[in-house]
Amino acid sequence: MIHRANPYLYGMRIALIFLILFCSISGAWAQSEILARNFFDQGEFEKALKTYEQLLKENPQNTSYFFGLVESHQQLENFTKAEELLREKLNNSANNPTLLIELGHNYELQQNTERAEQFYAEALSAVDARPNYAYSIARTFQKYSLLKNAAETYEKAMELNNELNYNLQLARIYGEQGKTEEMFKNYLELIEANPDFFSIANREFGKYISADPSTEANTAFRRLLLTRLQQNPSLLYNEMLSWLFIQEQEFLKAFSQEKAIYRRSDNSLQSILNLAVMAREAEDFDAAIEIVDYVIEEAPSENIVLQGNQFLLKMRLEKEDEKTYSEVEKRYSELLEQFGTGLNTLNLQIDFANFLAFKQDKKEEGIALLKRLSEQANRDFDKAIIKLALADILVLQEKFNEALIYYSQVQNLVKNDQISQNARFKVAKTSYFKGDFKWAKQQLDVLKSSTSQLIANDAMELSLLIEDNSIEDSTQTALKKYARADLLDFQEKNLEAIELLGEILNLHKGEKIEDEALLKQARLFEETDQPKKAENNYLAIIANFNTDILADNAHYYLAELYANELQDLEKAKEYYEQIIFNFADSIYFVDARKKYRELRGDYQETP
Repeated sequence: MIHRANPYLYGMRIALIFLILFCSISGAWAQSEILARNFFDQGEFEKALKTYEQLLKENPQNTSYFFGLVESHQQLENFTKAEELLREKLNNSANNPTLLIELGHNYELQQNTERAEQFYAEALSAVDARPNYAYSIARTFQKYSLLKNAAETYEKAMELNNELNYNLQLARIYGEQGKTEEMFKNYLELIEANPDFFSIANREFGKYISADPSTEANTAFRRLLLTRLQQNPSLLYNEMLSWLFIQEQEFLKAFSQEKAIYRRSDNSLQSILNLAVMAREAEDFDAAIEIVDYVIEEAPSENIVLQGNQFLLKMRLEKEDEKTYSEVEKRYSELLEQFGTGLNTLNLQIDFANFLAFKQDKKEEGIALLKRLSEQANRDFDKAIIKLALADILVLQEKFNEALIYYSQVQNLVKNDQISQNARFKVAKTSYFKGDFKWAKQQLDVLKSSTSQLIANDAMELSLLIEDNSIEDSTQTALKKYARADLLDFQEKNLEAIELLGEILNLHKGEKIEDEALLKQARLFEETDQPKKAENNYLAIIANFNTDILADNAHYYLAELYANELQDLEKAKEYYEQIIFNFADSIYFVDARKKYRELRGDYQETP
C-alpha cells in the first residue's frame, strides 16, 4: 500500500526549514554587524569598512549597514566615495531629504561649511511641501548636534500645519541650547493641553530649577507662571508655582498657592499637611507652625485637629529648650483631656510617654502610661509600636534584658513589617550597649540586607565598628568605653558622653577607635553649641585619617559647619570640593556637588 505524504505536514516542514535558515542567516548578520561596530569603535576603520561592505552586499536594503559603510569611509577621509554612495542612495530613493543632511555633513567634515549649509537649507525646504517630514529631518539634524537647524525644522512644520505638535521636542532642544524661557514656554503649552503632563515635565524641570531663586531658570519659570496666572487664573499655575517655591524652600510662598488651590477646589488638606512636613524637614519651623495652625483652623474632623496639634508639639521639642518643657507637658495633658486616652490617641500617648522618659526624666510615668495603653490594644500593629516604645525606655533605664524581651516580642507580632526589622536592629544595638558584641554582630550581619536602606546602612556601620575594634584588642576595652559613650548619647547625657570620648582619645590614641571617637565627639560638640571644638575634631580626622572610612564624613560635616555655624563660605566651598574630587563614591557626593556649585555662583542669574 502506497502512503501519500500529508500536503499540510509537508508544507509545515518546508516552512520550518526556511525559518531555521532565516534565523541562522539573521543571527550571522547580527554577529557580523556587532563585529563591524566593534572594529569601528576601536578605530580599526579598514576592517570595519570591509565588514560593512560584505554585509551590505548580502543585504542591500539594510540602512544600518549602509550608514556604517559611509561613516567608515568618512573616518578614512574617503569623502568622495562617501558622497558617491550618498548620492546614489538619494537618486534611488523616492523622497528622502535626510540624505541631504548626510551629504551636508560629509562636506562639513571637509571644512566646506558653505556647501554643507546649502544641503542643510535644501533639506529644510522639503518641509514646505511635506510638513510631516519634519520629525525625521529634525532628528537627523540633532544627530549631528545641529540644534538650530532642528529647532527651525520643527518650528516651520508647526507654522505650516497647526495640527502638528512638536512642543516636547522643541522644549528639549531649547533646553540644550540654553534658551530656558523658550523651553519653559513649550513645556507650559504641553501642560496646558494635558495637565497630567506636569508630573512628567517635573523630571525635565529638575535639570534646570535649583534651590536658588535668583537663577536664570528659576526667574524665567516664575515670571512665566505669574504672567499666565494673571491672564488665566487656572489652578494649574498655582500648582506649578507651589512646586517651584518648594524647590526654592520658600514654604510660605508655596503655602499661599496651596491655600488658593484649597479654597477653589474640592481638595483635602493633605497637600497642605505634606507642605508642613517638608518645611519641618528643612528646619523652617516658623513656616511649618504657620501652615499647621491653618490646617487646625480649617480641619473638617477632630482627627486632623489632633494630628495637627501632635505635629506642633513635636516641632516645639525640636525647636525649643528645657525651659519650655513644663509648658509642653501641660499641653500634652490638655490634649489627652480633650481627646481622651483611648486608642484614637495612641500615637499622641506614645509621644507623651517618650517625652516624659527622655526629656523630663519621668521614666516610670512613661512606662506606666504605655502599659495602660498596651492593655487596651487589640491589633498586633498597635501592640508592636507600644512595646517598641516601652523597650526604648527600658534601654534608657539600662534594663537591657527586659528590653530585649520586648524587642523580640515586636518581631513576632509584625514579622513582615519594617517595624520588625527596626526591632531587630534595636536588639543588636542593645546587645552592643551591654557589651555582648559577638551576638550584636551576628544580628547586624543579617540586617545588612534589610529592605530598609537606612537600617541596612546603620547595621553595616555598627558591624564594621565592632569588627575593626575587636581584631587588635581582644579585651575590647576601648570598644566597651565607646559603647558606653554611645549609650550616654542615647540617654541624652551629652556632656558625660563628650567627657568619656575624651578619655578614650587620651588613653587609646593610635588605636582603631580614635577616628570614631573624634567624629562622635565632634557631632556632640555641635549639639552642645561648641562649633570650634567640633571644627578641631574634624580637622584632626582629615589630618590623620584621610584615607580611612570616615574621611568623607569629616569633610562633609566640616563643610556644613563652615557654611552654617562658623559662616566661612570659602572654607565650606573648599571642603565640599574635596568630596567632589576625592570621594566620588561618598553618600555625600551629590549634596556636596550641589552646595559647592551654589557657593561658587554657578546658579547666579546671568546679566
